[in-house]
Amino acid sequence: MGCWKNTKSNTWTFPTLILCLYGFFYMMKPSEPFLTPYLTGPDKNLTIDEVTNQVFPVWTYSYLALLVPVFLITDYLRYKPILLLQGISFIVTWLLLLFAHGLVAMQLVEFFYGMVTATEVAYYAYIYSVVSADHYQRVTSYCRSITLVAATLAAVLGQLLVSLADVSYFHLNAITLASVSLAFVCSFLLPMPQKSMFFHRKGVSETLPQPDKAGAGLSSNTSSSCQQDKDCAPADTGPTPAQQAQQPEPQHHVLRVLVQLGKDLKDCYSSRKLLYWSLWWALATAGFNQVVNYIQVLWDFRAPSHSSAVYNGAVEAVATFLSSVTSFTVAYVKMNWDLFGELALGIFSTMDAVSLFLMHFTTNIWLCYASYLIFKASYMLLITIATFQIAVNLSMERYALMFGLNNFTALVIQTILTVVAVDSKGLGLDIVTQFLIYGSYFSVIAGIFLIRSICMLVSRKCNRKTVRFWKEPQNLNEHKSKEQTATGCETRL
Repeated sequence: MGCWKNTKSNTWTFPTLILCLYGFFYMMKPSEPFLTPYLTGPDKNLTIDEVTNQVFPVWTYSYLALLVPVFLITDYLRYKPILLLQGISFIVTWLLLLFAHGLVAMQLVEFFYGMVTATEVAYYAYIYSVVSADHYQRVTSYCRSITLVAATLAAVLGQLLVSLADVSYFHLNAITLASVSLAFVCSFLLPMPQKSMFFHRKGVSETLPQPDKAGAGLSSNTSSSCQQDKDCAPADTGPTPAQQAQQPEPQHHVLRVLVQLGKDLKDCYSSRKLLYWSLWWALATAGFNQVVNYIQVLWDFRAPSHSSAVYNGAVEAVATFLSSVTSFTVAYVKMNWDLFGELALGIFSTMDAVSLFLMHFTTNIWLCYASYLIFKASYMLLITIATFQIAVNLSMERYALMFGLNNFTALVIQTILTVVAVDSKGLGLDIVTQFLIYGSYFSVIAGIFLIRSICMLVSRKCNRKTVRFWKEPQNLNEHKSKEQTATGCETRL
């Protein structure tokens, strides 16, 4: 009876449905592709330089400051409170966008949006705490797919409302506020997880799994097994006094978990293969986030929104669709990624660099749009490959750690780019020159991985020749030895 209750309480369909609804509504933001025209238009009346050099950098700084503490607190509080915090941050962000005015108010908008992006980790981590490992792949696919669909629909809806219905940017933001408010309501319906990946694992004394025990680590989180009495206990049964006495004090437990996380990170990055994939992840993600953050500014510079038709929503919709297609095709590409993976990173990073240089040099807005489509599709293809290559070698706990640290490293690099090239306290470069910097940045990334991949292929070919060289003389000596033996036999006869 206890087993039946435990299995019923851990059903995956209801939390997955609610989480998909949450993801759909929080990604349904038709105003997002038109943020720069809204800020520089009559509603907020900011200059393009203020938006570029003083408003947008605040998002990067707040995201960096909040990411690490939020990552740890998310696991400690078991995800749902952080999803509620994200919903509140969404609502505050769009209330300020709608009704606040002035430079400082828009900087505050970027701070709260930094809170939104920092708490996004709770969305993808939550589901792993309420479903068994058998459903991880399916649930992850559902959650990621629904967010891509919502982003595409939002961009299309925004473009149609602007182009055909002549809806103002203010009303687009009002629609977005309604959507994120619905997401906040959905977050209340999510059940509270009873465990998490690190601080509230099922067994307090168990340590994080080693890479060669990934399956065991995942299965330890599954409560459907009824082979042990403790797994079949009813959900409302608490620990006995003897078990409570054996449990470590909270502060000691937290310290032990942090020490274990540090050891696991060291083990993860001791793998040369994972290290180089993570290096590309951090470098390319930093550049990608920087480009996406400022691409609307470049579009507004090439075709000012006050005097030209704006197609930002349509471009973002096509870019999202192409990204989903390229990511989907990875599942059907058969390749020796250990041998040719870094060559692919170098080639497609070169495509990213060329598209960014084209954005810098062209004055045609349509070429600028096309270059962005190529850039985003190439990055999404590569990040899917990198995610697969890292995840396939790690348990879920270690993947979450590596994902978090890779993104934190990317954010640090992005902050450096922002401080040096964008911020008015740094060089404060104009938007066109910034894209020259970003193109050069991706050229360096492409050069690193092209050189390394060529060296790997040449070294592998040389090793094959060396092995063949040493095998042939050995075979020749064996043949001569047999001939000498045969001659000796004939002489004795």
